[in-house]
Amino acid sequence: MSRHASDKPELPTRGATFPRPHLTLLDSTSIIVGIIIGSTIFLSAPRIAEHVPNIGWLVGVWVIGAVFSLFGSLCYAELATARPKEGGDYVFLTEAFGRKIGFLFAWAQFWIVRPGSIGTLAFVFADYACRLYPLDESYRPLLVYAVGAVVVLSGINLLGVRAGKWTQNLLTLVKFLGLLIIVGVGMSLSIQATPAAAPPPAKKLDLGFALIFVFLAYGGWNEMAYVSAEVRHPQKNILRALLLGTLAVSVVYIAVNLAFVHALGLGGLQQSQAVATDVLSLGIGHPAGKCISLLICITALGGINGMIFTGARIFYALGTEHRLFAWLGQWNSKTNSPAYPLMIQAAVTVALTIGFGWKQEGLDGFQNSVAFYSPAFWLFLYLVGHSLFVLRAKPSASTGTFRVPFYPVVPFLFCLSSAFMFFKSLDYAVEQTPWGLLASAVVLGIGGLLSFHK
Repeated sequence: MSRHASDKPELPTRGATFPRPHLTLLDSTSIIVGIIIGSTIFLSAPRIAEHVPNIGWLVGVWVIGAVFSLFGSLCYAELATARPKEGGDYVFLTEAFGRKIGFLFAWAQFWIVRPGSIGTLAFVFADYACRLYPLDESYRPLLVYAVGAVVVLSGINLLGVRAGKWTQNLLTLVKFLGLLIIVGVGMSLSIQATPAAAPPPAKKLDLGFALIFVFLAYGGWNEMAYVSAEVRHPQKNILRALLLGTLAVSVVYIAVNLAFVHALGLGGLQQSQAVATDVLSLGIGHPAGKCISLLICITALGGINGMIFTGARIFYALGTEHRLFAWLGQWNSKTNSPAYPLMIQAAVTVALTIGFGWKQEGLDGFQNSVAFYSPAFWLFLYLVGHSLFVLRAKPSASTGTFRVPFYPVVPFLFCLSSAFMFFKSLDYAVEQTPWGLLASAVVLGIGGLLSFHK
C-alpha cells in the first residue's frame, strides 16, 4: 500500500518491532477453515432445506455459496498478494478510496462488526456449554460462558502468535474430524433404517432466503487477509490458503448436507430441530446429544479464536496510519503480537456481549448480534470487491503475481452477491432488532465525523 508521509503519524522507531512471518500454509488454512466452519452449519441446514423444493436444489444452493466464496477468494488473493501487510480490507480500502474510507472500515470493525461477530459465536458456545454443564440461573450462565470464552481466548492470544495459532490449529482439526464423523454416520444409515419421516410438503423455491443462510455459513474466508504480513512466502501461500480453505469447507458442507438427507430424508431434515443430534442418535444412541453439544462448543471456540487473532491486526494497522489511534500501532516484541489491540478488542466485545445478552434467553443474543453487525459487514465487503476495479485502474497501485481470472466477470459477481446480502441483512435487522440497526448507523455516523481527523 502506498504510504503518504504527511498523513502517517510519527511513531517512535527505537526498539520498534513489526509483524514477522510465522504463519505456514497449514496455519493460514486453519485460520480460514476454523473461522468458516462455525456453528451455523448445524443451525442453518434445516432452515435452508425448508426453502428448497428438492434435494437437487438443496445441493445447488450450497454449490452456489461455494462458487461465490471462491470468487471472493480469488479477488482477495489478487488484493492480498499485491499488499501482504497487516490489516487486509483496511489496506485495500485505504489504497483504493483514501484514508477516510479506510478509517471508517476500521471504526466499524472496532465497534460493530468484530465484537458483533465474535459475540454471535460466544452466545452459541454459551448455549451449548449450558447443556453440557448447567450453572445456577442466578449466575446468568449464558453471559458467564459467553464472556468467559472471549476473555480466555483473548488471554491465550496475548501470550503470543504461537499460542494463538496452535490453539487455532487444534480447534480446527477437532471440528473438522467431528464433521467427518457426522458424515460417516449419516452415510452409513438410510431412511429405511430410521423411523419414517413425514413426506416433505410441496414447497416453492425461495432462493433469496436460502442464500442468506448459505452465505452466512460460508462467511469468514476473507479473514486470512488480515494477517498477510505474518504469512510465510505470501506470494504463494496467500492464494493457496484461500483456495484450499474455501474448497475444503465447500466439500465438507455439501457432504454434511448429503449425509443429513441420506439419514433423515429431505422431510426429516426440514422438520429437524437439532439435525446433527438426530443423525448421531440413530447411529450411537443417547450419548449423541452430549457429543454434538461438545462439538458445537469446540466449533464456536475455533471461530471465536480465529476472529480474535485476525481482528486485532486490523486495529494494529489502523494505529500505524492514524495519529489518533497511534497507541494501537505498537507490536509487542516479547510475544510477537499486537497486545493493546487484543485487549481493547476483548473489552469492547465483552461490553457488547453483556449488552445484547443481559435480558435475553437462549439464542436471542445471537440473533440480535447478527442483526447488529451484518449490514455493516456486507457493505464493506462490497466495497472491497469494488476496490479491485479501482486499483486495477490506478497506474500507481501495487501489483502482485496473481490476477483474477475472467476479469471483470468474477469480481462483478462477487460485488453483486455482497450487495444482495447487504440489502437482505438490512431487511433482517429491521425485522429483528431495529434499535440495533439504529445503533449501528449512529456509530458509523460518529466514525464518519472522526474520519476527518488529521
